[in-house]
Amino acid sequence: MLKKFTAFIPMVLGLVALGTAQETKIYTHEQKAFQDALALYNNEQYQAAQTIFDKVKVSTDDEETAANSAYYSANAAVRLNQIGADRLMEDFVEKYPTSTKRNSAYADVAEYYFQTGKYPYALKWYNKVDQSSLSRGEMDKFNFNYGYSLFSSRKTKEAEKYLEKVTTSQVYGSQAKYYLGYISYQQDDYETANQRFDQITDQDVLEEKLSYYQADMNFKLGKFEEAIALAKKQLPKSDRREVSELNKIIGESYFNLNQYENAIPFLTEYKGKGGKWSNTDYYYLGYAYYKGGDYANAIAQFNKIIGGTNSVAQNAYYHLAECYLKLDKKQEALNAFRNASQMDYSAEIQKDAFLNYARLSYEVGNAYEPVPQVITNYLKTYPKDEHQEEMQTLLVDSYITSKNFEGAMQLLEENKNYASKSVYQKVAYYRGIELFMEGDYNAASENFAKSLGSAEDMLFKARADYWKAESDYLSNRFEDAVEGYTAFKNNPSSTNTEMITDVDYNLAYGYFKQKDYNNAITYFNAFTSNGNADVEKLNDGYLRLGDSYYATSKYWPAIETYNKALALTGPEKDYAFYQKAMSYGYVDRGASKIENLEDFVNQFPRSSFRDDALFELGNTYVAQGQESKGLEAYDRMISEYRGSSLVPQALMRQGLVNYNASRNEAALAKFKTVVRDFPKTQEAIQAVATAKLVYVDMGQVNEYAEWVRGLDFVEVTDAELDNATFDAAQKQNLEGNIDAAIKGYKNYIQQFPTGLHAVDANFSLAQLYFGKGDKEAALPYYKYVADRSTSEYAEQALTRVCEVYISKDDYQIALPYLLKLESQANIQQNRTFARSNLMKGYYKQKNYPKTLEYADKVLSTPSIDNRIKSDAHIMIARSAIATNDEAKAKSAYAEVLKIASGATAAEALYYDAYFEHKDGAYENSNVAVQKLAKDYAAYKEWGGKGLVLMAKNYYALNDAYQATYILESVITNFTQYPEIVAEARAELAIIKSKEAKSNSSVDPN
Repeated sequence: MLKKFTAFIPMVLGLVALGTAQETKIYTHEQKAFQDALALYNNEQYQAAQTIFDKVKVSTDDEETAANSAYYSANAAVRLNQIGADRLMEDFVEKYPTSTKRNSAYADVAEYYFQTGKYPYALKWYNKVDQSSLSRGEMDKFNFNYGYSLFSSRKTKEAEKYLEKVTTSQVYGSQAKYYLGYISYQQDDYETANQRFDQITDQDVLEEKLSYYQADMNFKLGKFEEAIALAKKQLPKSDRREVSELNKIIGESYFNLNQYENAIPFLTEYKGKGGKWSNTDYYYLGYAYYKGGDYANAIAQFNKIIGGTNSVAQNAYYHLAECYLKLDKKQEALNAFRNASQMDYSAEIQKDAFLNYARLSYEVGNAYEPVPQVITNYLKTYPKDEHQEEMQTLLVDSYITSKNFEGAMQLLEENKNYASKSVYQKVAYYRGIELFMEGDYNAASENFAKSLGSAEDMLFKARADYWKAESDYLSNRFEDAVEGYTAFKNNPSSTNTEMITDVDYNLAYGYFKQKDYNNAITYFNAFTSNGNADVEKLNDGYLRLGDSYYATSKYWPAIETYNKALALTGPEKDYAFYQKAMSYGYVDRGASKIENLEDFVNQFPRSSFRDDALFELGNTYVAQGQESKGLEAYDRMISEYRGSSLVPQALMRQGLVNYNASRNEAALAKFKTVVRDFPKTQEAIQAVATAKLVYVDMGQVNEYAEWVRGLDFVEVTDAELDNATFDAAQKQNLEGNIDAAIKGYKNYIQQFPTGLHAVDANFSLAQLYFGKGDKEAALPYYKYVADRSTSEYAEQALTRVCEVYISKDDYQIALPYLLKLESQANIQQNRTFARSNLMKGYYKQKNYPKTLEYADKVLSTPSIDNRIKSDAHIMIARSAIATNDEAKAKSAYAEVLKIASGATAAEALYYDAYFEHKDGAYENSNVAVQKLAKDYAAYKEWGGKGLVLMAKNYYALNDAYQATYILESVITNFTQYPEIVAEARAELAIIKSKEAKSNSSVDPN
């Protein structure tokens, strides 16, 4: 801002005058060389002059000439900036202490450095000057120059002392007053500065600079109109930098006079310091636009205020939030209100910002912290606030809208006055639904019961009855389920629900599971007759109705019902066909049974019942006296289904047929095959017993005894004890004495590890432990059963083994069992379970081709629910991301988004935002992130990743404030996710580095 007024500082003429006087003396006496050197010196040809002076200095015998030559030589060295010039002048003083030029030597060097602007050097030499030998005129000049050198060296206290001495000087007075005034100006002592400036009479000084400082001082003194007038007067006479500063003074003066429209053109002309604006500069212009209702331009200025931590920033963020609200940008407003609420410079702004932050959190969601926590914090911070009732209502609703029903239940049970019974009813209902979806059916049932206990809304009561019944059904409490379904059916509001079409179906199943087949028949008939049933469920209804008829020996109705199922499109055609064939056998239609079984074998080559059909075909042929065809059917089954549990039974049947036909050798061969291939099974025990009869018939008892001695599982004397021990454990189990039953089964297994009932005991023990929730204890017993694939319990045990390892996330061990289950499962649901988890297991092993293979298998399975479909699509999407196939990932995540819930929905929403960002659709991307924050706040990791993405979107949309604020919030609030924080830090560093180029308030570090 300051430069020295050279026009008012006289040039040094003393040297010339002294030189002329000396010249006369030297010339008239003897030394023309000295006179020539002096002429060169006065013409500023210092190098040539110095050379001659140095020669004269060593050649003359005249002491004064030598002294003068040394003086001018040193002066020339100073002006030539020669190294050691100072030392030459000091040597002159030391060597010629009596020279008349001693004092002027110090003054001349100081004067030279002063004129060239080297004020610290000038001070060094002024300090050597003997002030007492100076004339009054020389003293004024010395005081001004010395004072100005101190001023320029920022020694303002000392400078004032010397400048004060020349305030009355005709030559230096105006300049001294100017600098004294400027010192006061720099010290913010504007009153003193004004007084000193007012004393200046030199018009040139007044014209050149004073108006600027007076304008600035009047602004700082709050005299805005005077500041405007002075600044406008100075504008035409100023350079570019001062024009920028004067515009700032005028603009901010208008601002302080509330003349915002007048302020804007001047504020926009300000160029900043060093080409950079500060946060305060952006605030002034932003607020001026805001007051004029130009919210878009206001935002464009406010959102450049980055990292502000003062009252200006708090005001700016608050008004920025208001601007965003005016333009219906609620997510952006939420961030700005949050920022303002975290500053305490103005308690009033802080509270109002907090209130709006809480309201917007409820309305649009909050990815930084749970919405209920925001509202709870507001209620704690302002406990007697006039908005308390509103906040309490929003608090309850926030739990509901953020789907945090667990938190809502806890809140309402601790604060009964926060909501009505109707609200409690609904919250308990939704918490029940949440638990149901998580598979915690017992807890779900408890919450539905709580909802029913506060039932005011009959529609929600109907829904709670229904889903409680579903929970009870899935918990094997079939009586409670039937009661619930009945209550639902009897509620008139149930007709307004989508579940009404299925209630008879569910009731029928409830009775069916209790083996109350007569009631099951009633409700299955009602369901299949209502005409509104889903085709798949109608098909299933006919199948179970047929089973109910079958179980109650009503075989003709069963056949008719199975035919109805076969007439529909749907799964289990093979089952219906098989059951129909079996039913013919019970009504003495052996020929029809054989015909249907033969048709079945031909029509369903891949059916899981095909081994059963071949076995039954063999049995029926034998019963019809067609032994050869029967044996042929058994052979076919044995050769095609070596792993079937029916193989040992078929071999036994073949043995018995041969035995009955007196083909003893053939019979023994079959019995021995059973014993060899299926030792320790019930069939093996039976085979040994029947073989004994054959050997007896053949009179080969010794051969029998020798054969039996080689069988480790045959101890005829222990059979009675074996049965008694197992029966004791079984009795405790049937009576519901769980602990006693566990003890009994363990005792049996310990005594008879390969006993007659070993499989039953291991399976029952596993079931009891599993029912108690002790899966680890159940595991070895399930594995024992699963490893005996011919057991009737093998599939269920194998499924449980897989479940236990999967629950421990141990896919390494689970995979072989899952593959076994996939190949051996007769039940489609178990096969789907195996494939779904094989898909997940291969993904964990990063075997993406196998993951995709099994995902396709899962999706090709008919009648799977949305949760399993969602899992398959998510595996496809994740595998595609891992293999950089973003096109495939994008389409897969789009499918997930249609059907997913919970964490997978949160993940899909994040990737929806991610792909929108990649496509440059930044606003669409932000909409997806906002939805993620509002609907899936519980999944904080995806929320954090979404926020980083949102920050990138905002920066791409030129909103640096939103971008930096979001990133700083992520760094603060997501410390449990180091990778997310690291990405946020890196992105923030990039943005701050760019913004620091235009905003002086931004620290790029």
